[in-house]
Amino acid sequence: MPAAISLLNLIPKDKLNPLKKVIVKTLDKALGISQLNELYIKTRLQGVDKTTFAKGLLDTLNIQLEGVAGLQAKIPKEGPVVIASNHPFGGIEGVILAWAIEQVRPDIKVMANQGLKIFPELQDYFIFTNPLSENDPKNAPSIRQCLKHVKSGGALLLFPAGRVSYFHKDTKRIADHTWNRIVASIASRAKAPYVPVFVSGLNSPLFYRLGRIYYRLRLLMLARELTNKQNAKIKVSAGFPIEEKHYAKDADLTCRTELFRAQSYLISPEYETSWPADPVTHMQPLADEVPYHEVLAEIAQLPAEQHLLDHKDFSVYFGYQKQLPKTVDEIARLREMVFREHNEGSGEPRDTDHFDATYIQLFVIKKDTGQIIGAYRMGQTDKLLADGNLDNLYLNRMFDFGPEFVNRQKPCLEMGRSFLIPEYQRSFQGLFLLWRGIGAYVCKYPQYRTLYGTVSISKLYDMRSVAVIEQAMVTTTNNVARRYPYSYTFQPEFCDFAKKYGLKEHITPLLKTIEPDGKDIPVLLKHYNKLGAVFHSLGVDKSFNDTPGLLLSVDLPSAPEKLLKLYLADGWEDYKKAVKPKE
Repeated sequence: MPAAISLLNLIPKDKLNPLKKVIVKTLDKALGISQLNELYIKTRLQGVDKTTFAKGLLDTLNIQLEGVAGLQAKIPKEGPVVIASNHPFGGIEGVILAWAIEQVRPDIKVMANQGLKIFPELQDYFIFTNPLSENDPKNAPSIRQCLKHVKSGGALLLFPAGRVSYFHKDTKRIADHTWNRIVASIASRAKAPYVPVFVSGLNSPLFYRLGRIYYRLRLLMLARELTNKQNAKIKVSAGFPIEEKHYAKDADLTCRTELFRAQSYLISPEYETSWPADPVTHMQPLADEVPYHEVLAEIAQLPAEQHLLDHKDFSVYFGYQKQLPKTVDEIARLREMVFREHNEGSGEPRDTDHFDATYIQLFVIKKDTGQIIGAYRMGQTDKLLADGNLDNLYLNRMFDFGPEFVNRQKPCLEMGRSFLIPEYQRSFQGLFLLWRGIGAYVCKYPQYRTLYGTVSISKLYDMRSVAVIEQAMVTTTNNVARRYPYSYTFQPEFCDFAKKYGLKEHITPLLKTIEPDGKDIPVLLKHYNKLGAVFHSLGVDKSFNDTPGLLLSVDLPSAPEKLLKLYLADGWEDYKKAVKPKE
């Protein structure tokens, strides 16, 4: 009778003969399979169900698991889902993940290497294949079975590398092999959410040394490596599920597969970094609200040309602090209230500084009540830089503007301190009214052809997300330099993906991998991008609770005609013609 765990389990009984048995038993001893079998017998795991066996094996090896609860929380409790992981050890991670996922998805199936047939008790988890041969026609039934399982609403776990992680001579790194496209194919064809997983850890140095001599020695060492995991601490990390509409958009199967692999490495805990402590540690009570009738009284005194437009129940105005002291106080109070929600508050009763006295305030009010629902602060660079002093610009605190940067070449509007009160933040109307106001302003003053400013990226985002946004959006230029850099280092395998494919077309699935509430890029950044913005640099605003800000500029006459018509209304054609570009 063969040993319970043995290479004999991989050979059909009708193919066995006495000589083969002797050879296989010798290999069992040489490869550490006999040692594994001793553990197997000692702990009485023969013949138990798959769940008991998996948990018993982990307990026998005394493997300390971290991150299992986090993984389980991110697996959809029902419906089709494809889960894929890196393959650092070559065996035990399959047992760990199958057991952990089964607790929330009893229907879990694992696309696995034939070698795992040495564990007969686990075979109910697996759909076996030969991952070392991507085009092996014998894999077709297994692939069809996997696809059918997911399409019928099941959960599928894959290790798309098809082999254990190894030392790559070209990069000098230990990492997965190129992933098999079957992972993206099944996920896309089943229109299933995708969950990336990363298992941290390494095999022994001997394993990698032998693998560099001859790659098949890695396979022969796997049983010994499994028993070497006694008392190991293994951490499992998982991303949030990503819907098919986000990962499949405009990407071919190879790119999609490499994206999945990059997402796995993106969530490596070794590269997860916490934000430094906020410089603002104490929040004073907000200032008292300015009565609406006092706001309306100040607005009534404004010159008629500072009334930009009316739209339904709202009006849009612009003015200066000297004209509207109480109104600007209320704007500053509301700014502080909204910014605190995004961890950007000053901690003062109002968000204000000396630039409020020299910048324009553009704001939207409810006509009847005088309630302010949103505002922008705009700096006229031709006036602010009339004396040549760059310190008159707020953003000079964040960026060192070279002589060739647009704000030193021609009149611009420096845009900043935008906000909408909470009840208008998720509506089209609030942002539309602000931009309709900006459009009306530039139609009155068509010398302003360029808008520039920063989009703040809240520290409610993960640091990795901010770095993804920076790498995806910024076009490096010598015309401006950030004074306080944003520092984050990506996992090298993720860097390779970014260099090969770029990140701009993949921002959404990457952010949704990381962000617990499914955040995408900030709405305002998305809006500027539609206007054709150029993104110059990502800096840190030391005057704004160390919040990262993405510097951008928009050549407004070159914006899409559809948006010019929307925001500049009937004045859009005259604005485009107002100042002809130099030949």
